[in-house]
Amino acid sequence: MSYKKNFSSVAYHRPQTHGFISPVLPHAREQPIFTTRAHVFQIDPSTKKNWVPASKQAVTVSYFYDNTRNSYRIISVDGSKVIINSTITPNMTFTKTSQKFGQWADSRANTVFGLGFSSEQQLAKFAEKFQEVKEAAKLARDKSQEKTEASSNHSQESGRGTPSSTQPSSINGTDDEKACHAGPVEAHLKSENDRLKSAVAQGTTNAKKWETELQTLRDSNARLIDSLEESATNVEQWKKQLAACKEESDHLRIKIAELEAQCEEAENQKENNAKLSLRLEELKADIQEKDLELENLRKQAEIIPKLMEECELMTQKLQTAELKNQEMGKRMETLQADIGESELKQSMLKSELKKFMDVLDGKIDELHEFRQGLSKLGVDN
Repeated sequence: MSYKKNFSSVAYHRPQTHGFISPVLPHAREQPIFTTRAHVFQIDPSTKKNWVPASKQAVTVSYFYDNTRNSYRIISVDGSKVIINSTITPNMTFTKTSQKFGQWADSRANTVFGLGFSSEQQLAKFAEKFQEVKEAAKLARDKSQEKTEASSNHSQESGRGTPSSTQPSSINGTDDEKACHAGPVEAHLKSENDRLKSAVAQGTTNAKKWETELQTLRDSNARLIDSLEESATNVEQWKKQLAACKEESDHLRIKIAELEAQCEEAENQKENNAKLSLRLEELKADIQEKDLELENLRKQAEIIPKLMEECELMTQKLQTAELKNQEMGKRMETLQADIGESELKQSMLKSELKKFMDVLDGKIDELHEFRQGLSKLGVDN
């Protein structure tokens, strides 16, 4: 038995006074009695396990009361899209699956709604209001049932009440008295007979009505039995789905923690983006300076050909100078060789000159001695 089929009979027997009033916005006779903000989720219709976000961000979720129909609804609108339109019935239950998440099943909408709040206090207030509205819806249903039972009992009693038929009493007396009273008695019996015929006809009509109502009640009873059986089956399925929802809520907690970590990373990324923006401005200023330098370089690039020509001339001159330097080097080597030879010759000349000076000194000494000898000879002479 499919999920949708399980709720078909329950939705079939719902009272007409609790139907949806407006698929888009609350009716003018509905008044908001409680409002909060939360992230809205719906159970995935294909898997019946995973949550599907119905709103991208936190939206307004409100309780509305219809005083003419004596009904309560939970309505939430995201822009022009109605994401929650759930009529509260006494059979509904709001379940807290975590510290900030709660859910309830709506058999008429054939889905499960989930709300994620920003704090535990908001979840507690919403759950308390749900319980109050549920009790009020139960009282309203009991009162409507009492009125229906009272009106049905009244109609049955009025149908059962037939005109009282009084049997004609026997007339005792003499033959003269019987003769005197024969005419009125026949008229009375005739009228009573007519009244009895009309009462029998009305009783037959009422019996047919009662049989029709009895058959209707039997059909309703059979439908209610089927609905109860299907409801029991639904309870088992809802228990399984509740376990799956609890498991999914655990996964959602982990995802929420991951999202919070991602939010922190996003904040850090924002700070980094701000720093990068400042760095980008600095780089833009540097780029402008580089553009000016590039313009200057472009102007200087126009002079480069002339500089290249000059460089070629200088290169040629340099090559010529290098050749001259090589020639000068060779000459220097030759001169160094000549200098070495001249130094050798000079050292030899010095040694010879020293020898000559020594010899000359000896000769001078000899001449001096010879002169002194001459001087002595002259004095002597």
